[in-house]
Amino acid sequence: MKYRELGNTGIRVSEIGMGCEGFAGDGCRNAKCFLDLAEETGVNYFDLYTSNPEVRKSIGEALDGRREKFIIQSHICSVWKDGQYKRSRNIGEVKEGFEEMMSLLNTDYIDVGMIHYVDSMEDWKTISDGPVLSYVKELKEAGRIHHIGLSSHNPKVAKKAIESGYIEVLMFSVNPCYDLQPASEDVEDLWRDENYAAPLVNMDPERQELYEACQRLGVGITVMKAFGGGDLLDETMSPAGKALTANQCLHYALTRPAVATVLSGARTVGQLQADIAYEEASDEEKDYALAFASFPNISWKGHCMYCSHCAPCPKKIDVASVTKFLNLAKAQGEVPETVREHYHVLEHHAGECIQCGACETRCPFEVSIIKNMQEAAAVFGK
Repeated sequence: MKYRELGNTGIRVSEIGMGCEGFAGDGCRNAKCFLDLAEETGVNYFDLYTSNPEVRKSIGEALDGRREKFIIQSHICSVWKDGQYKRSRNIGEVKEGFEEMMSLLNTDYIDVGMIHYVDSMEDWKTISDGPVLSYVKELKEAGRIHHIGLSSHNPKVAKKAIESGYIEVLMFSVNPCYDLQPASEDVEDLWRDENYAAPLVNMDPERQELYEACQRLGVGITVMKAFGGGDLLDETMSPAGKALTANQCLHYALTRPAVATVLSGARTVGQLQADIAYEEASDEEKDYALAFASFPNISWKGHCMYCSHCAPCPKKIDVASVTKFLNLAKAQGEVPETVREHYHVLEHHAGECIQCGACETRCPFEVSIIKNMQEAAAVFGK
């Protein structure tokens, strides 16, 4: 298992994490099976958005004696009311739900306390100006949560939240079809068929700005819905008009700026094993570029996907990394010190480009790589 830094939190997380969809399976006995497999394979991160007390209790029991081996991202404001899940901003319900969660999990701290499901500006304002954010900050000061997170499907709202300075981890929906859709306060828009009826070209700029802002601010992204609820794995359901493999979806998410871990939505141990097997997959099995280039409904022409099909460079320039740092600098309008430092530690720099054009002949997306190298040399001074 490979590990990544979770933004600026200081936590190292497994590239493949777990969603909580499968924990409820087999009368909640799956919780122990999932955690056993995770411990065996090095998966150390899981999300717990559900407020179902039976699921929480089963996880608490499964964690007994090995709490320190796992990093828990659990949701504040996801409560159990009248026998069912409810998203709440009522501070009394929020506090009661948190205490119940801590008791059922049998732990005295949560690694990432995730403010649950914020998809509208009005909702973020209610949270940030009201008692919810104040309560979450109190929990962090008391050491009951170690870091503050937020989950969202709306790039505009998510960007506003991370720019507040309070949010350290963002749980966000990342996949090659959702990334085409503009911000919306209705999450259903992400997979409505009519939104994919007309030809789509390139990533929504607000989504790209969000990922780049997270990278710049040191906010780690934990990915949900990497498979689009399974639709991307089925040609008859995929908005792209063509199926992708699980490895391609995982690799796409893991090559976006600021992404630390992709949360597998596996419902069975077998599905989780298949997602974990990504770590042993070949470069060819992970490669999404040629599949993307052949999508009948979508064009990524001219857009660098950081897929590294441009390699090898005769001067050994890491073209994908140089382009990523260039895009981060252009999005900021200046060169942040962290971006400059990351660029300078590269073994070879854009100024070494001899403009042979070999990279451009290999790029599936017809990116103007030579122009990007010239820009990067001008921006970074090498």
